[in-house]
Amino acid sequence: MGFSCRRSRGNHLLFQQVPMVEIDGMKLVQTRSILHYIADKHHLFGKDLKERTLIDMYVEGTLDLLELIIMHPFLKPDDQQKEVVNMAQKAIIRYFPVFEKVLRDHGQRFLVGNELSLADVILLQTILALEEKIPNILSAFPHLQEFTVKISNIPTIKKFLEPGSKKKPPPDDIYVRTVYNIFMP
Repeated sequence: MGFSCRRSRGNHLLFQQVPMVEIDGMKLVQTRSILHYIADKHHLFGKDLKERTLIDMYVEGTLDLLELIIMHPFLKPDDQQKEVVNMAQKAIIRYFPVFEKVLRDHGQRFLVGNELSLADVILLQTILALEEKIPNILSAFPHLQEFTVKISNIPTIKKFLEPGSKKKPPPDDIYVRTVYNIFMP
């Protein structure tokens, strides 16, 4: 028995879900597939199986925390402050101690090896997003503070983080309403 996937004309969302990225003549869906493709393309996915596995493990853990941050603007206003407390607790108790220990103990320049990886980029994105909501979130984590400064000063990342770059601002009320109108008309 064969399997076929029928799509209506113009519908490029393979599973009717976002995100979808058009790159190199492909329409990629599913966050992790997109991340893996970009990481492989730009040599951000380690030099061997062991490094790729560590990078993947760190990315998966960090994405668990990042998903809380991404969903925060879509919560009811009454739930948003409670969720900030929840995010802070999870970051401080569960996630940041792991990365602090890795950075302190392994003696390498980055989370995995001595080259920038997807794990570094995703962790930086998560830290910066948390700092927007909780400015002193890294106060008990000196190695993560150093890491954040170091990664933020890599020329391409520094340029991306500058005002006027392609970096999207945090979602505001207009963005949230737009998303609701598109997906829940």
